Amino acid sequence: MNTALRTALTEAGLTPRQLAYRVGVSPKQVERWLGDAALTPHARNREDAARALGVDEEMLWPQTVKDRIKTGTDREIIHSYPYRSACPGAVWSGLIDSAESEIFLAGYTNYFFWTQIPQFPETLRRKAEAGVRVRFLLGDPEGEATRQREAIEDVALSVSTRIRITLEHLDRLGTPPGLETRYSSAEDAVNHVSLSVFRFDDDALVTPHLARLVGHDSPLLHLRRQGDAGMFARFAEHAEELWSRGTPVGEEVGNG
Repeated sequence: MNTALRTALTEAGLTPRQLAYRVGVSPKQVERWLGDAALTPHARNREDAARALGVDEEMLWPQTVKDRIKTGTDREIIHSYPYRSACPGAVWSGLIDSAESEIFLAGYTNYFFWTQIPQFPETLRRKAEAGVRVRFLLGDPEGEATRQREAIEDVALSVSTRIRITLEHLDRLGTPPGLETRYSSAEDAVNHVSLSVFRFDDDALVTPHLARLVGHDSPLLHLRRQGDAGMFARFAEHAEELWSRGTPVGEEVGNG
């Protein structure tokens, strides 16, 4: 049985018949997909089904993606999105839920997690208490890079406000074991504000911020580690370097 497909149907609030209508196949065909995880639909049907359900194709039929990406320098790229907002919420939730050792959220504000991921605070607390290392790397809300970015974005919900909202939510969580929060250093702030790295064990979602665009309008890559010298490792090392020079929240941060 394809339990991933059945779960996606339930979460999307669709019946097999409704999915069949949206994909353009018979209800019996969808029932066959549900009944046999080894049954692989045609590529166009896989794409249409994943789009209708709001999930990645690899979540429904992971073997097809593995078969398609065998060799080459792009083998770590699981998916790319022209906008961060185009990445389905189920991808974010799935990566957070499946993390067993590491959740490292190195976005400049990390604001959207609290508003877009269902039961995010409860999940974080549960993960931390289960022994997962949970880290937040934030920009300094009083820093010069933050003020400059606010002037560039020129939006009502400012960068510093978004950071403070994250801090308020973290404060409500208390101090579960394994939860750490730091501000990036004044020297690293420009590098931090221009690139967000979100790591979940051996998966990472990476967003390079473009010009005047806010985070959800910038592109996103979903990477999965395949070795020690690939794209995943390079972005992970970047985030770790910023973390190593960061200042724990609550200590004084220089604004440069």
